[in-house]
Amino acid sequence: MLLVVDAGNTNVVFAVHDGAKWRGIWRIATDAMRTSDEYGVWLSALLTHGGLREADITQAVIGTVVPAALYHLRRLVRDWFTVEPLVAQARLDWGFRIRTDNPEEVGADRLLNALAGHRKYGGPLVVIDFGTATTFDVVGDNGDYLGGVISPGINLSMEALHSAAARLPRIGIGRPSAVIGTNTIAAMRSGIYWGYVALIEGVVARIQAEYRAELKVVGTGGLAPLLAEGTSVLAILDPDLTLDGLRLLAARNPVPVWNRDRARTAPETD
Repeated sequence: MLLVVDAGNTNVVFAVHDGAKWRGIWRIATDAMRTSDEYGVWLSALLTHGGLREADITQAVIGTVVPAALYHLRRLVRDWFTVEPLVAQARLDWGFRIRTDNPEEVGADRLLNALAGHRKYGGPLVVIDFGTATTFDVVGDNGDYLGGVISPGINLSMEALHSAAARLPRIGIGRPSAVIGTNTIAAMRSGIYWGYVALIEGVVARIQAEYRAELKVVGTGGLAPLLAEGTSVLAILDPDLTLDGLRLLAARNPVPVWNRDRARTAPETD
Protein backbone atom coordinates (compact mmCIF):
# COMPACT_ATOMS: atom_id res chain seq x y z
CA MET A 1 0.00 0.00 0.00
CA LEU A 2 0.99 3.61 -0.57
CA LEU A 3 1.46 6.10 2.27
CA VAL A 4 0.81 9.66 1.13
CA VAL A 5 1.96 12.67 3.19
CA ASP A 6 0.76 16.16 2.26
CA ALA A 7 2.39 18.76 4.53
CA GLY A 8 0.81 22.19 4.21
CA ASN A 9 1.23 25.37 6.21
CA THR A 10 -1.77 24.59 8.42
CA ASN A 11 -2.15 20.78 8.47
CA VAL A 12 -0.23 17.64 7.59
CA VAL A 13 -2.47 15.07 5.92
CA PHE A 14 -1.57 11.37 6.00
CA ALA A 15 -3.44 8.91 3.79
CA VAL A 16 -3.15 5.26 2.76
CA HIS A 17 -4.17 4.00 -0.69
CA ASP A 18 -4.48 0.28 -1.41
CA GLY A 19 -4.37 0.59 -5.20
CA ALA A 20 -8.13 0.90 -5.56
CA LYS A 21 -9.29 3.33 -2.88
CA TRP A 22 -8.25 5.44 0.09
CA ARG A 23 -8.23 3.28 3.22
CA GLY A 24 -7.81 6.20 5.61
CA ILE A 25 -7.17 9.94 5.67
CA TRP A 26 -5.95 11.67 8.85
CA ARG A 27 -4.90 15.25 9.71
CA ILE A 28 -2.64 16.80 12.32
CA ALA A 29 -1.67 20.46 12.84
CA THR A 30 1.57 21.43 11.11
CA ASP A 31 4.49 21.85 13.51
CA ALA A 32 7.94 21.94 11.94
CA MET A 33 9.48 20.89 15.28
CA ARG A 34 7.39 17.73 15.67
CA THR A 35 9.76 14.73 15.57
CA SER A 36 9.49 11.60 13.49
CA ASP A 37 8.75 9.55 16.61
CA GLU A 38 5.90 11.85 17.62
CA TYR A 39 4.42 11.45 14.16
CA GLY A 40 5.06 7.71 14.32
CA VAL A 41 3.25 7.05 17.60
CA TRP A 42 0.24 9.10 16.46
CA LEU A 43 0.07 7.55 12.99
CA SER A 44 0.63 3.99 14.21
CA ALA A 45 -2.42 4.27 16.49
CA LEU A 46 -4.57 5.55 13.62
CA LEU A 47 -3.42 2.77 11.30
CA THR A 48 -4.35 0.19 13.92
CA HIS A 49 -7.73 1.84 14.42
CA GLY A 50 -8.28 1.59 10.65
CA GLY A 51 -7.38 -2.11 10.53
CA LEU A 52 -3.98 -1.48 8.95
CA ARG A 53 -0.43 -2.40 9.96
CA GLU A 54 2.90 -0.64 9.51
CA ALA A 55 4.05 -3.64 7.45
CA ASP A 56 1.24 -2.96 4.95
CA ILE A 57 3.07 0.19 3.75
CA THR A 58 5.37 -0.67 0.85
CA GLN A 59 5.69 2.74 -0.83
CA ALA A 60 5.54 6.37 0.31
CA VAL A 61 5.44 9.85 -1.19
CA ILE A 62 5.79 13.23 0.54
CA GLY A 63 4.66 16.61 -0.72
CA THR A 64 5.45 19.63 1.42
CA VAL A 65 5.47 23.42 1.24
CA VAL A 66 7.14 23.52 4.69
CA PRO A 67 10.82 22.67 4.08
CA ALA A 68 11.60 22.53 7.81
CA ALA A 69 9.16 19.64 8.25
CA LEU A 70 10.72 17.46 5.54
CA TYR A 71 13.55 16.00 7.62
CA HIS A 72 11.24 14.58 10.30
CA LEU A 73 8.69 13.33 7.78
CA ARG A 74 11.38 11.52 5.80
CA ARG A 75 12.76 9.98 8.99
CA LEU A 76 9.25 8.88 9.94
CA VAL A 77 8.85 6.97 6.70
CA ARG A 78 12.31 5.43 6.84
CA ASP A 79 12.36 4.47 10.52
CA TRP A 80 8.75 3.41 11.05
CA PHE A 81 7.95 1.84 7.67
CA THR A 82 11.42 0.95 6.30
CA VAL A 83 10.56 2.64 3.00
CA GLU A 84 12.41 5.33 1.07
CA PRO A 85 9.91 8.12 0.34
CA LEU A 86 9.60 9.95 -2.94
CA VAL A 87 9.64 13.72 -2.34
CA ALA A 88 7.56 15.83 -4.74
CA GLN A 89 9.72 18.43 -6.49
CA ALA A 90 9.88 20.12 -9.87
CA ARG A 91 12.73 18.01 -11.27
CA LEU A 92 10.71 14.77 -11.17
CA ASP A 93 8.82 13.30 -14.13
CA TRP A 94 5.42 15.01 -13.97
CA GLY A 95 4.24 14.04 -17.44
CA PHE A 96 3.90 17.71 -18.40
CA ARG A 97 6.03 20.83 -18.84
CA ILE A 98 6.22 23.46 -16.11
CA ARG A 99 6.08 26.59 -18.22
CA THR A 100 7.05 29.20 -15.62
CA ASP A 101 10.11 31.42 -15.29
CA ASN A 102 11.52 29.36 -12.39
CA PRO A 103 9.92 25.89 -12.12
CA GLU A 104 11.72 25.19 -8.82
CA GLU A 105 9.79 28.06 -7.21
CA VAL A 106 6.38 26.50 -7.86
CA GLY A 107 4.92 24.91 -4.72
CA ALA A 108 4.62 21.14 -4.87
CA ASP A 109 0.93 21.34 -3.95
CA ARG A 110 0.22 23.45 -7.03
CA LEU A 111 1.92 20.99 -9.36
CA LEU A 112 0.17 18.07 -7.67
CA ASN A 113 -3.21 19.76 -8.16
CA ALA A 114 -2.37 20.36 -11.82
CA LEU A 115 -1.37 16.72 -12.32
CA ALA A 116 -4.49 15.27 -10.69
CA GLY A 117 -6.83 17.90 -12.12
CA HIS A 118 -5.83 17.25 -15.71
CA ARG A 119 -5.76 13.47 -15.29
CA LYS A 120 -9.25 13.41 -13.76
CA TYR A 121 -11.04 16.20 -15.63
CA GLY A 122 -9.00 17.03 -18.73
CA GLY A 123 -8.04 20.52 -19.80
CA PRO A 124 -7.78 23.36 -20.07
CA LEU A 125 -8.70 24.06 -16.47
CA VAL A 126 -8.18 26.27 -13.44
CA VAL A 127 -7.63 24.64 -10.05
CA ILE A 128 -8.54 26.82 -7.07
CA ASP A 129 -7.12 25.62 -3.77
CA PHE A 130 -8.53 27.24 -0.62
CA GLY A 131 -5.72 26.80 1.87
CA THR A 132 -3.51 29.13 3.88
CA ALA A 133 -3.23 30.94 0.55
CA THR A 134 -5.93 30.87 -2.10
CA THR A 135 -4.23 29.75 -5.31
CA PHE A 136 -5.46 29.67 -8.90
CA ASP A 137 -3.43 27.32 -11.10
CA VAL A 138 -3.87 27.22 -14.86
CA VAL A 139 -3.40 23.97 -16.80
CA GLY A 140 -3.32 23.88 -20.58
CA ASP A 141 -5.27 21.57 -22.83
CA ASN A 142 -2.24 19.25 -23.09
CA GLY A 143 -1.66 19.24 -19.32
CA ASP A 144 1.19 21.76 -19.19
CA TYR A 145 1.36 23.91 -16.06
CA LEU A 146 1.11 27.52 -17.22
CA GLY A 147 1.27 29.50 -13.96
CA GLY A 148 -1.37 31.09 -11.82
CA VAL A 149 -2.42 33.51 -9.11
CA ILE A 150 -1.68 33.57 -5.36
CA SER A 151 -3.83 35.57 -2.94
CA PRO A 152 -4.20 35.53 0.86
CA GLY A 153 -6.34 32.70 2.22
CA ILE A 154 -9.69 33.35 3.87
CA ASN A 155 -8.60 32.51 7.42
CA LEU A 156 -5.46 34.58 6.98
CA SER A 157 -7.52 37.56 5.84
CA MET A 158 -9.93 37.24 8.76
CA GLU A 159 -7.08 37.09 11.26
CA ALA A 160 -5.37 40.09 9.67
CA LEU A 161 -8.61 42.07 9.83
CA HIS A 162 -9.00 41.33 13.53
CA SER A 163 -5.32 41.95 14.35
CA ALA A 164 -4.98 45.23 12.48
CA ALA A 165 -8.26 46.86 13.54
CA ALA A 166 -8.63 47.21 17.31
CA ARG A 167 -12.44 47.31 17.35
CA LEU A 168 -13.09 44.47 14.90
CA PRO A 169 -13.68 41.08 16.56
CA ARG A 170 -12.43 37.69 15.45
CA ILE A 171 -15.21 36.01 13.39
CA GLY A 172 -15.94 32.68 11.76
CA ILE A 173 -16.61 32.15 8.07
CA GLY A 174 -20.16 31.52 6.91
CA ARG A 175 -22.53 32.42 4.08
CA PRO A 176 -24.48 35.54 5.09
CA SER A 177 -28.20 35.73 4.38
CA ALA A 178 -27.74 39.24 2.95
CA VAL A 179 -24.94 41.22 1.37
CA ILE A 180 -25.67 44.41 3.33
CA GLY A 181 -24.74 43.84 6.97
CA THR A 182 -26.74 45.72 9.58
CA ASN A 183 -24.13 45.30 12.33
CA THR A 184 -20.35 45.01 12.51
CA ILE A 185 -20.14 41.22 12.60
CA ALA A 186 -22.66 40.82 9.77
CA ALA A 187 -20.77 43.38 7.69
CA MET A 188 -17.47 41.58 8.29
CA ARG A 189 -18.91 38.19 7.40
CA SER A 190 -20.41 39.64 4.23
CA GLY A 191 -17.14 41.27 3.26
CA ILE A 192 -15.17 38.07 3.74
CA TYR A 193 -17.65 35.69 2.10
CA TRP A 194 -18.90 37.80 -0.80
CA GLY A 195 -15.49 39.37 -1.21
CA TYR A 196 -13.96 35.95 -1.85
CA VAL A 197 -16.84 34.94 -4.13
CA ALA A 198 -16.14 38.12 -6.14
CA LEU A 199 -12.42 37.25 -6.10
CA ILE A 200 -13.17 33.79 -7.53
CA GLU A 201 -15.48 35.07 -10.23
CA GLY A 202 -13.28 38.02 -11.16
CA VAL A 203 -9.96 36.16 -11.33
CA VAL A 204 -11.44 33.22 -13.26
CA ALA A 205 -13.07 35.62 -15.75
CA ARG A 206 -9.76 37.41 -16.31
CA ILE A 207 -7.86 34.11 -16.69
CA GLN A 208 -10.36 32.93 -19.29
CA ALA A 209 -10.14 36.24 -21.17
CA GLU A 210 -6.34 35.99 -21.20
CA TYR A 211 -6.38 32.32 -22.20
CA ARG A 212 -9.07 33.09 -24.81
CA ALA A 213 -11.04 29.94 -24.10
CA GLU A 214 -13.48 28.49 -21.61
CA LEU A 215 -11.71 26.63 -18.80
CA LYS A 216 -13.09 24.04 -16.42
CA VAL A 217 -12.87 25.18 -12.80
CA VAL A 218 -12.01 22.71 -10.02
CA GLY A 219 -12.18 23.70 -6.36
CA THR A 220 -10.31 21.92 -3.57
CA GLY A 221 -9.56 22.64 0.08
CA GLY A 222 -11.84 22.68 3.11
CA LEU A 223 -13.72 25.89 2.28
CA ALA A 224 -14.45 25.03 -1.37
CA PRO A 225 -17.96 23.59 -0.70
CA LEU A 226 -19.00 26.65 1.33
CA LEU A 227 -17.87 29.10 -1.35
CA ALA A 228 -19.44 26.98 -4.09
CA GLU A 229 -22.82 27.78 -2.51
CA GLY A 230 -22.37 31.40 -3.55
CA THR A 231 -21.18 31.01 -7.15
CA SER A 232 -21.76 28.80 -10.17
CA VAL A 233 -18.11 29.20 -11.19
CA LEU A 234 -16.97 26.38 -8.87
CA ALA A 235 -18.55 23.63 -10.95
CA ILE A 236 -16.33 20.75 -9.75
CA LEU A 237 -15.38 20.09 -6.12
CA ASP A 238 -12.64 17.56 -5.31
CA PRO A 239 -11.44 17.50 -1.67
CA ASP A 240 -8.81 14.82 -2.31
CA LEU A 241 -7.19 16.39 -5.38
CA THR A 242 -3.74 16.97 -3.83
CA LEU A 243 -3.67 13.44 -2.40
CA ASP A 244 -4.55 12.04 -5.82
CA GLY A 245 -1.73 14.11 -7.30
CA LEU A 246 0.74 12.52 -4.88
CA ARG A 247 -0.59 9.07 -5.73
CA LEU A 248 -0.22 9.71 -9.47
CA LEU A 249 3.28 11.18 -9.03
CA ALA A 250 4.41 8.12 -7.08
CA ALA A 251 3.17 5.88 -9.89
CA ARG A 252 5.27 7.83 -12.42
CA ASN A 253 8.43 7.99 -10.30
CA PRO A 254 9.24 4.71 -8.55
CA VAL A 255 12.11 4.90 -6.06
CA PRO A 256 14.72 2.19 -5.37
CA VAL A 257 14.44 -0.03 -2.32
CA TRP A 258 15.93 1.72 0.69
CA ASN A 259 18.96 0.19 2.38
CA ARG A 260 18.81 0.99 6.12
CA ASP A 261 22.52 0.37 6.81
CA ARG A 262 23.70 2.51 3.91
CA ALA A 263 21.25 5.30 4.82
CA ARG A 264 22.65 5.63 8.35
CA THR A 265 25.76 7.32 6.98
CA ALA A 266 24.28 8.89 3.85
CA PRO A 267 23.67 12.66 3.89
CA GLU A 268 20.15 14.03 3.79
CA THR A 269 19.20 15.27 0.32
CA ASP A 270 16.19 16.93 -1.22
